[in-house]
Amino acid sequence: MKRTLLIFISLFCLTFSSTPCTSYLVSKGASVDGSTMITYIGDSHIRYGNLYFKPRGVWSDGTMITIYDRSSNKPLGQIAQAKETYQVIGFMNEYQVSIGETTFGGRSELKDSTGIIDWGSIMFLALQRSKTAREAIKVIAELTAEYGYHSSGESYSIADPNEVWIMEIVGKGTDLKTDKKTKAKYNANRGTVWVAMRVPDGYVCAHANQARITTFPLEDGVKSISSKSLDKINNPSIEVVYAYDVIDFARSKGYFSGNDADFSFCEAYAPLDFGAARFCELRVWAFYNRVCGDMQQYWDYATGKTKSGAMPLFVKPNRKLSYQDLTAAMGDYLQGTELDMSKDVGAGPHGLPYRWRPMTWKYNDKEYFHERVTATQQTAFSWVAQMRNWLPNHIGGLFWYGLDDANHTVHTPFYCGMSSVPHSYAEGNGDILTYSDNAAFWVFNRVSHFSYLFYDRVIVDIRKKQNEYAEKYKAYIPVIDAGAVSLHKENPERAVEFITDFSHNMANALVNDWKNFSNFLLVKYLDGNIKQEIDGEFIRTPYGFPKGLKQFDYPDEWKKTIIDQTGDKFLVPKEKSE
Repeated sequence: MKRTLLIFISLFCLTFSSTPCTSYLVSKGASVDGSTMITYIGDSHIRYGNLYFKPRGVWSDGTMITIYDRSSNKPLGQIAQAKETYQVIGFMNEYQVSIGETTFGGRSELKDSTGIIDWGSIMFLALQRSKTAREAIKVIAELTAEYGYHSSGESYSIADPNEVWIMEIVGKGTDLKTDKKTKAKYNANRGTVWVAMRVPDGYVCAHANQARITTFPLEDGVKSISSKSLDKINNPSIEVVYAYDVIDFARSKGYFSGNDADFSFCEAYAPLDFGAARFCELRVWAFYNRVCGDMQQYWDYATGKTKSGAMPLFVKPNRKLSYQDLTAAMGDYLQGTELDMSKDVGAGPHGLPYRWRPMTWKYNDKEYFHERVTATQQTAFSWVAQMRNWLPNHIGGLFWYGLDDANHTVHTPFYCGMSSVPHSYAEGNGDILTYSDNAAFWVFNRVSHFSYLFYDRVIVDIRKKQNEYAEKYKAYIPVIDAGAVSLHKENPERAVEFITDFSHNMANALVNDWKNFSNFLLVKYLDGNIKQEIDGEFIRTPYGFPKGLKQFDYPDEWKKTIIDQTGDKFLVPKEKSE
């Protein structure tokens, strides 16, 4: 019981202090058009959703930058700036390198209290300094070794137009020593242990707040190298890179005692428990089940009933995937399974697939929990990064970005080479404590919150709008691509203006439309009375009143629950005859 309680406490704390997220990775051979794709759902109770913009820069020698902890905004220290940095839109740079993450935590004693680099800062540092996914891995490894790693364990999705990698990393703890000459304190364990593996072509991968890399090929100089040979990381045959001491350090801490070939990163540094399976691996299972359809054999593992029979790190989908497949998967709440969040009594009469925190709760001195599914109300933003190697970099990178709950949002396209961010998505336009009626974050939150009242009805309206935009973008993007490429051949600067204008226009039009959509929903469902409409126009009688007014009815399952709890309390009595 004590062990179980600690699991829940650690997960509860993780929910508040960091970003428990879900990520999918798709290799070229697994996508419909040969693009690479990764996703990121930024879940947080305190994170605000905006589209980050970091312009390209050239810096003089000696320039220093301050690192701020992404979880708290606390300054951690300063590091040397690179001589040149690349433009970043959201989490994709001008070379179509993109990085996402999920926090797995791992062993709490491995967090370095003296470290300067945190989980969030390293993502942007790598994006600003890398032209390929392999370079990003090298930057992450080298900077965390030099400056120390402030955070707990992380799984990173790292991709460029040709390759997709998963990298899992954790600190080495704090072992303070005193320098004999300077008398200064230093951490003898500064640095990280990590493993990075390329997703095989034709396969997909996923991670959701639990480390997933198990065994891996040891260094052979051909397919696998250690960090002592990072100068060889650009060799195309290399598929595995790892910290040279990842196994030895685990031995020194008592985490592992077997043969090197049997070493499992996640078993050593993030051993599985019930919470890691049920709250994390179950989300991976849900994605794999969507794209493979044969994951039932892993159900007991994913639901925490057994620790054996782990899912594979990579799976081959039964069809080629599009970015629309990924946005749909981000709205998963275990539909079609026995744990469907819209089906039990907690969903209420309108099938709401969300549960408010805390995630764990007590009754009669027993601990219970709500499911932790992919779609969740406390999402700040979500995105699909799509990298296309047949186009110039600034045109090839599409950053499909959405605000608030991934199940309710519209992921609108932003070209990675655009020169600015629209005001409706920009930093500084509102924050988590400041409402702004022209900020995309707040506009989408308004619709989501309204849907929670009458979910089963309102979600139909939302899906209709989402499908309209999906079809619109499907028609627009090939035309814009062709126009941008044509302009690029004549005048690259005009091509940048073109994709910038398009990205701004799409984003601003969406925000304005979603404002109107919010007002429409209020009118349609005011007080639980459903106004009839055709294509968004409400129907009136010849005298101006609402025509065909309807009211909600409750499903039979809900009616039965009321009767089971109250008996004949609300039974209408039969009239007695005189």
